[in-house]
Amino acid sequence: MPFLDKLQLWAEERPHDTAVVVGSSRLTWAGLRDAAAGLLGDTTATTVLAEPNSVRFVERYAAAVAGERRCAVLDPEWPLPMIEEVSSRVVWTTTTIDAGLVDGNPSSTFLIGLTSGTTSVPKAFTRSRRSWQVSFEASIEFFGLTQDDCTLAPGPLSASLNLYALSECLYAGAAFHTLESFDVGDAHAAISHDGITRLVLAPTALRLLSERGLAGDVDASGIRSIICAGSKLDARTLEAARRWAPHAAIYEYYGASELSFVSGTRLAAGEPLDAGGTGIGLPFPGVDLSILDDTGRPVPDGEHGNISVRSGMVSNGYLWGDDGQALRCLDGWYTVGDQGFLENGTLHILGRRSDMIITSGKNVYPHEVELAVASVPGVDVAIAAGAPDDIRGQKVIAGVVPAYGAVTATQLRTGLDGLLARDKWPLQYYLLAELPMTDRGKVSRKVLLDWIKNHDPRAQPLG
Repeated sequence: MPFLDKLQLWAEERPHDTAVVVGSSRLTWAGLRDAAAGLLGDTTATTVLAEPNSVRFVERYAAAVAGERRCAVLDPEWPLPMIEEVSSRVVWTTTTIDAGLVDGNPSSTFLIGLTSGTTSVPKAFTRSRRSWQVSFEASIEFFGLTQDDCTLAPGPLSASLNLYALSECLYAGAAFHTLESFDVGDAHAAISHDGITRLVLAPTALRLLSERGLAGDVDASGIRSIICAGSKLDARTLEAARRWAPHAAIYEYYGASELSFVSGTRLAAGEPLDAGGTGIGLPFPGVDLSILDDTGRPVPDGEHGNISVRSGMVSNGYLWGDDGQALRCLDGWYTVGDQGFLENGTLHILGRRSDMIITSGKNVYPHEVELAVASVPGVDVAIAAGAPDDIRGQKVIAGVVPAYGAVTATQLRTGLDGLLARDKWPLQYYLLAELPMTDRGKVSRKVLLDWIKNHDPRAQPLG
C-alpha cells in the first residue's frame, strides 16, 4: 500500500501529531505506526476486515497491506453467510510475507474491492499499489489537500469513498476523523470542536448535516472544502450547504470503483451549479477521457456512447463475477458501461446502458429524467424507470418523494417545462412513501416497478 512509507515519514517528523480520530479515540502518527507494526506477526497474506469503524480497524488495515499483503474490506452489515462466502473466496496463501511495515512492489495487489452485482455475492476486483498512489497524487492536486487540513468522513470505512479518504490523508500527512457510526449530532460536534476543515461525504449526508446544522445554529464557517460523490448534487442540498458552510469550495466528481476518478468540478464559494443538468466536470488530473461506441471508435462531440478512460488509476480486473460487461477494454480504453457525452470538454453522464428506457423507438436515460424531476420545486427525490407498455414498448414513469406538503402531477409537468425534452417526460407519476430500496440499501428501479405492478401502497399514482 502506498501510504506506509509516508506513514513512517510522518511518524518520524511529527510523532505526536494527530493522525486518526474515530469518535473519542485518537491515534498519533507514531502510535499508528507502532500499533500496525505490532500486528504484523498475526497478519496473514490476505486479511478480511468486516467490522465497524474504530481505531483498531485503522491499525489492522495498515498492517493488512504491508509488504505484499492484501486486504479485503467487507461491509459488516452484510448477512453473515455472505461475509463467510466472500471470505472463503478471497483468502489464499503465498510463500513470502514481508516482515516490515513498508510498501510492497507497486505492481502487486493490495486491495480486493467488492462491488454489487446481479447475484447474491458481490463482484470482486483487485487494485495494485501503484493505482492508488497515482490516484492519491491526482486527488491531492485536484482537491488541494494539505497537511493543515483536518478531514471528516462520517460514513463507514467499509465504503470505498471513506476508505479512500482515510488512505489519502495517511499518504498526505493530514489528520483524518470519522465516527464510530453515522450520527448527525456527533458529526456536528466534531465540526464544532475538532477544527474540521474538510468534509468527504455523499450528497444525502451533506443535506442532513447542512439542514440540521442551519436549524441548530452549528458553526461550519471553518470548513474550507466539501467533497461529494455517489450521486449528483441537487439544488436543495447545494443551497443548504452554501448557507451552512459559506466559505467552502464544493467539489463533486464522477468515478467508478473499477476506474477510480474520471471527472470532477470545483465550485468556489457562491459559484452557481447547474443542479438539474447532467454535466459532471472536466477530466480528472491524469485521466484521458473519450466517448466510444461499442467498436471502440470515438463518437462526435455531443453524441452519447461509452464513457471510457485511460489512466494509471484503473483496477486490475475481477477475481470473480465478471460478466464481460462490468469492466471492458476497448482498444486500450476502459469502460464500466456508463453512458454519456462530451460537450465543450465537459463530461455529461446519462447512466448505465442497462437502465436505458426505449419508448416508441427513442432512447431515454432515467438519470437525466431524475435530475430534471428532482429540480422541480416541491420535490425532494425522484426515481425514473421504464414500465411495460403495449403501444410504446416502454413508457417513462417517475416516483417522487415530496420535499414538503403535497405535490401534484400538474405541478410536476409544469415544472419540467424547459428542463427536459417533452418526449422524455414521464407519462405517469407516483407519490412515494419512501424510496424503493434493495436489501443492501441501494435505490432500485426494479423495486419501484415491482411496487407499481403489485399495487404496493408505498407507490400511489398521481392523477
